Amino acid sequence: MQFQRLRLVGFKSFVDPAEVFIEPGLTGIVGPNGCGKSNVLESMRWVMGANSAKAMRGQGMDDVIFAGASDRPPRNHAEVQLTIDNAQRRAPQPFTDAAVIEVSRRIDRGQGSTYRINGKEVRARDVQLLFADASTGANSPALVRQGQISELIAAKPQNRRRILEEAGGVAGLHTRRHEAELRLKAAEANLERLDDIGRELETALTRLKREARQAEKYKKISAEIRALQAALLYVRWNDARLAAEGAAEELAEAERAVGEATAAAARAQTEALKAQEALKPAREEDAVAAALLHRASLERDRLDMAEQAARAEVERLKTEHARIAADAEREAAMAEDAGVQLERLTAEIDALSAEIAVAPTRGPELEAALASAEDARRAADAEVERVAGTLAAVEARANAETA
Repeated sequence: MQFQRLRLVGFKSFVDPAEVFIEPGLTGIVGPNGCGKSNVLESMRWVMGANSAKAMRGQGMDDVIFAGASDRPPRNHAEVQLTIDNAQRRAPQPFTDAAVIEVSRRIDRGQGSTYRINGKEVRARDVQLLFADASTGANSPALVRQGQISELIAAKPQNRRRILEEAGGVAGLHTRRHEAELRLKAAEANLERLDDIGRELETALTRLKREARQAEKYKKISAEIRALQAALLYVRWNDARLAAEGAAEELAEAERAVGEATAAAARAQTEALKAQEALKPAREEDAVAAALLHRASLERDRLDMAEQAARAEVERLKTEHARIAADAEREAAMAEDAGVQLERLTAEIDALSAEIAVAPTRGPELEAALASAEDARRAADAEVERVAGTLAAVEARANAETA
């Protein structure tokens, strides 16, 4: 492979796009100190996959981005593109068939680098292997930097061996061997890890088998429980269905009874209305009888009072007669005792005798009045009994019609 062109954009001092053509033969870069000659060599090493910030003379990989100047603002990214001539088809697979290979590396501030080969994004390892198979690379002794000649003279056997390997074209094989050893160590570590995982899985398998047996037992018991619950629910459902049917029959019977009772109540209401219409004359008769009874009661009370007055008058007359008799006896006694006054009292005795003679003549009159009062009372009692009988007959007829 032959390098053809190197393009730099924003790499260190190359803030503007710059291209360096590498023609067949010897290509040199001449300039004063500080003009950026070393930056060209570092850009080639950087695009070949250098990942050491110290090798780029910086503290971090972001230091390769143009940091700005007094009259130029800093850039946020840097990119280096290397064009390789592969006309002889010496590039390794899968780039053997490509006549031109373009390798580019772009770095964004704070985001890391991105590698591309012929526009396709690849890994940094792929770029490093590409140049290692070509007996070159970022750390190749063929890229002589400032002060490297003295380092090669005082180099350790390992560094000299690397030079011989690159000269013999086996640097790529050594790199692949190193990568294979790393992969083999990683595989051995994975195998050890797999052994640990296998033991853990065996333990977990034993535990899972035990849990599976418990789960199977649980499933059987759960199935039995579900079957028993289903049977219990069926029995309850059947009982509830029978109860619902019985309740429905009772409800229908109750509805029929309610209908019959409603019809009977309607009929009874009708009969009650008829009875009330029929009771109107009886109630009128009852009212008349009650008025007559009240009038008879008043008349009886009046007659009772008249009888009591007549009896009182008879008692008074009897008392008066007794008093007169007593007076006569007293007067007779006095007449016997006072013979002197006999003549004077004779006239008075005659007068009193006349009054006594008149008094018995009024007795039959009073007796006749008493007898008349007794007849009136007996007539009033008979009228009351007749009215009471009529009222009882009316009430009995009204009760019979209501029933």
